[in-house]
Amino acid sequence: MAPATTLTPQELAIMKVVWRLGTATVREVHDVLRRERRDDLAYTTVLTMMRILEQKGMLGKDADADSRAHRYRPLRTQRQMMRVLVREFVDRVFDGAADSLVAHLVADRKLSASDRAEIRKLLDKED
Repeated sequence: MAPATTLTPQELAIMKVVWRLGTATVREVHDVLRRERRDDLAYTTVLTMMRILEQKGMLGKDADADSRAHRYRPLRTQRQMMRVLVREFVDRVFDGAADSLVAHLVADRKLSASDRAEIRKLLDKED
C-alpha cells in the first residue's frame, strides 16, 4: 500500500516546522507551534501527530545522542510535498484541470499584478 500523501492542517503545520528547523524533537516542534499559534496544543497531540507522519512516510526518526528524545527529519522536501498536495487539490476540486484553478483565481481577483507578472515569467520560461 502506498503511503498517504494528504496532510491534515495540523500535520502540515508540523511539517512546516520540521522543514524550517531541518530536524526537530517533539518538544522543539511543540514549543514552536505553541509560540506561533498561541493555542493550548498538547505535547501528546504533537507526539501523536509526528508518529502518524512517520507512519505516512513523511518523517524519519533517529535517536538523539544528547538526550533520550528522538530527532525527526523530513523524508520529502517541502517542494516535493507541495507539488503533491497541489496536484491532489487540483485533481479533487478541479477534476485535474489546472487551467480551471487559474481561471478561478483570476475571476476571484485573487491574483495581484505581481502574481500575474510572475506567472507570465514562469510560462515564458517553459517555452
